[in-house]
Amino acid sequence: MTYCVGMLLQEGLVFASDTRTNAGVDQVAISPKMHVFEVKNDRVIVLMSAGNLAITQAVVGHLREAIKNNEESAKHLHNVNSLFEAAGLVGLELRAAFERDAESLKNHNIDFNASFILGGQIKDEKPRLFNIYAAGNFIETCIETPYFQIGETKYGKPIIDRVVKYNTEMLEAVKCLLISFDSTIRSNVSVAAPIDLLLYRTDTLHADCNQRITENDPYYLQVRQGWSDGLRSVFSRLPNPDWC
Repeated sequence: MTYCVGMLLQEGLVFASDTRTNAGVDQVAISPKMHVFEVKNDRVIVLMSAGNLAITQAVVGHLREAIKNNEESAKHLHNVNSLFEAAGLVGLELRAAFERDAESLKNHNIDFNASFILGGQIKDEKPRLFNIYAAGNFIETCIETPYFQIGETKYGKPIIDRVVKYNTEMLEAVKCLLISFDSTIRSNVSVAAPIDLLLYRTDTLHADCNQRITENDPYYLQVRQGWSDGLRSVFSRLPNPDWC
């Protein structure tokens, strides 16, 4: 399992993903789930993955191979004209992976499980954010609901729903994201630090703020402790029920 969040804000985009992968209780490893495709001053495209690691790595690998091969008239993430087209390319690779592997996975009682968040900006287009499902279809976020989650979503969702709006300041959103990750990590052993964090500010066309936050990061520890202490303090001030 994993946990990834993408946010579309007035200032730009925020992306965060954990790095834990596991294939059983005694096979735990770290693997990046955030992938950046950048042509400086032309485009920044960020792709985050959840689900079966072999499937998602194959999809990302084929997307990178297409860029490397750069065949004449072939579309890839460095030459598409819009983020909508980029989401479509990821969807096509997911469908190709299903055609290639789904039957073999089924024979081993393994579900075809993979999803992606794709966001960024291409020159002359506004920043955009998409949620791409295992079937290869996708939806785009909107001002009313300015974020997507994939993976283990339920533990971290309430704090985002209460705090983050389209006009939320970017660093406020980062603080909320870290609390969301802390809530998820506390409740699910399949999600863990380090957390990869990327901030993209509108029209910069450069991913210049990319952090890996470990479990001992001083700011992350400060936020975790402050949130925990604050919750306990508020809880202690709430009145007890007077039903009996």
